[in-house]
Amino acid sequence: MCKHILNAQVSIRAPCCKQWYDCSECHAEKQTHKLVKTMEMGFLCKKCKKAFYKDMEKYEESDEFCPYCDNHYVIEAKIPHAVVGVEGEDARIDARMLKDERVKAKNNHSVFELDPDEEAALLDF
Repeated sequence: MCKHILNAQVSIRAPCCKQWYDCSECHAEKQTHKLVKTMEMGFLCKKCKKAFYKDMEKYEESDEFCPYCDNHYVIEAKIPHAVVGVEGEDARIDARMLKDERVKAKNNHSVFELDPDEEAALLDF
């Protein structure tokens, strides 16, 4: 399972070390050498588990599908994003983490607004 591309549909065969990786970043993490570029790439479909080769010099729109199961493997990559949030239990069971919108918030006093009592105290001064 690739941690760089969450929806990877195929694995690629690295021509340099003849091993399968989900993406080029996975290859870079596990190997000390750079990924060798080639015009004939080996793919392994994750849906039907069959390997196939594609010639990148003659790549067409119809080549975006697995030749065995027609799985569309050239799709926009979903990459993980860092999310800052509060983890909690299911809100349907324990709703203590949720803000109750029905409760009216207190008026926050501004520095420029005075209560009538504060204003009278300042005037008497």
